[in-house]
Amino acid sequence: MVLLIQYTLLFACILSLVALGGCFSEHSGIINLGLEGIMVMGAMGGALAMRYLPIGTNGFVVVVVTILASILVGLIYSALLGVAAIHFNADQTLVGTAMNILGTALATVIVKSINTATNSDDHSSIVQYIEEKKAFVVDINGFQFSWFMVITLVLVIVAYVVLYKTKFGLRLMACGEHPQAADSVGINVYKMRWAGVLISGVLGGLGGICYITTGVSEWQFEYGVAGFGFLSLAVMIFGKWKPQNIAMAALLFGFFRALSNVYMGFPSLVAMGIPSGIYNMIPYIISLVVLAFTSKQSRAPKAEGIPYDKGSR
Repeated sequence: MVLLIQYTLLFACILSLVALGGCFSEHSGIINLGLEGIMVMGAMGGALAMRYLPIGTNGFVVVVVTILASILVGLIYSALLGVAAIHFNADQTLVGTAMNILGTALATVIVKSINTATNSDDHSSIVQYIEEKKAFVVDINGFQFSWFMVITLVLVIVAYVVLYKTKFGLRLMACGEHPQAADSVGINVYKMRWAGVLISGVLGGLGGICYITTGVSEWQFEYGVAGFGFLSLAVMIFGKWKPQNIAMAALLFGFFRALSNVYMGFPSLVAMGIPSGIYNMIPYIISLVVLAFTSKQSRAPKAEGIPYDKGSR
């Protein structure tokens, strides 16, 4: 049971961070379907930072440097969406899909090239960081507490305050609802949309490093992030684009994702004789069922996905 709670919280952290990123982007009017690719690239940046930090580096420094590297790479990669969708009015769905494919492929090529150039025995797309990732985790009586649990809680609160209690957040949401009206009162729609996209890159990259430091000790990049980017979109929609609801939805989805990891520890579930593959499918089946029954009640920002034309009214 402790392990189930632990994994539920860890997976909820990943889903919350990435879903919050999608929330900021969509509130600005840009659909970010490239969160999966951003997660992969952010995870790669953090994994390489851990790899090249000197042995014996202070744990706090490891955490800070790794997080900053993930955030930076995620931010830079999300700029592809900003350029294509904001300045060239490209189809945001196609751009996001392309970013997912490119992110996994690019990370795989980069890591393989590094392993080859350094004469590593393993030329596959694996970065090992078994020792370094211990800096992110504290063992409390058998419970693996991750610092990302604190980071996620703080960011959920910050996201709520920023969106609903600050001028920046209200302006951002105005650009996602009616950009022409926002422009008429002096709000720079392009800047607001860039802000939304870059924030999604920061949180997506952070979600990527959270995934690889809490779930696995070595990561093969061509396998991506197991669909967490897409699950995060489901969490965002189920949470109705509100930070507090997103956090609750992430706990629900995180529970079913955790169940697929630890069901072997529950004899009653094992005794049912259900193949392990079914448990692995549960989070994705649940996401389809939940969205099928709740999507009608969910109202997305009105102008999301619609390129902004300054001349239209």
